[in-house]
Amino acid sequence: MISEFDITYAKWGNVKKVSQYQMAILPWGATEPHNMHLPYCTDMLTAQAVAFEAAQKASSRGVNVMVLPGIPLGSQNPGQIQLPFCLHTSQSTQLAILGDIVNSLEHQGINKLLIMSGHGGNNFKGAIRDITINNPSFTICICEWFSIVKPQGYFEEKIDDHAGELESSVMLHYYPEAVEMRLAGEGKGKEFAIEGVNKKVAWAPRDWSKATQDTGVGFPKKATAEKGKHYMEAVMPSIVDFIVDFSTKELY
Repeated sequence: MISEFDITYAKWGNVKKVSQYQMAILPWGATEPHNMHLPYCTDMLTAQAVAFEAAQKASSRGVNVMVLPGIPLGSQNPGQIQLPFCLHTSQSTQLAILGDIVNSLEHQGINKLLIMSGHGGNNFKGAIRDITINNPSFTICICEWFSIVKPQGYFEEKIDDHAGELESSVMLHYYPEAVEMRLAGEGKGKEFAIEGVNKKVAWAPRDWSKATQDTGVGFPKKATAEKGKHYMEAVMPSIVDFIVDFSTKELY
């Protein structure tokens, strides 16, 4: 998926013609198995596709946005790191990466960044607080595209946490060539034995070797590209509206 708003494919001859970029978007995902049918970099790919589409729609409203190369490095659970080629990135490493990106953008007169997060295991709040204390003129916001619109009414499955119906449908919508639905497993998940953790009275990381049989949590076999398209049509207006506001206004 090539877009003129994707810095991976952008050329200096085109970039220099733009008088000012109001902000940048940084897709951030992970590298981990996604059931049997989705790519390892699904979280980055979906975040990237959402960012491209949102940037294009924002451009039609007069906002110049550049989408930076996606970061495929995220935080993992125990039981995942033992799986082949699943990459765990520490919080300190993510802070260092984000800090270097912010410093680069500041040198160029760009002082607004939207992290388009595609991985629920990533938590940037502490890093953003640290960076903005040291870079008070820089503003960072996070968008978890999958948390904006509730899946009810768009998808059939109630349990859909990782590589299930929602994520598979969105991948079929944006990257159908990368999905092999014939390989999809059942995505059966196992809850904690302590009910308070299931009810979020307390939190603990899931041991992925015990929580799932095929690295997925959520039944993916009802996924369709049409469902993904319908869902993203509901999600996208809120993201585009935010980008337009964020690029033209201060937080306070």
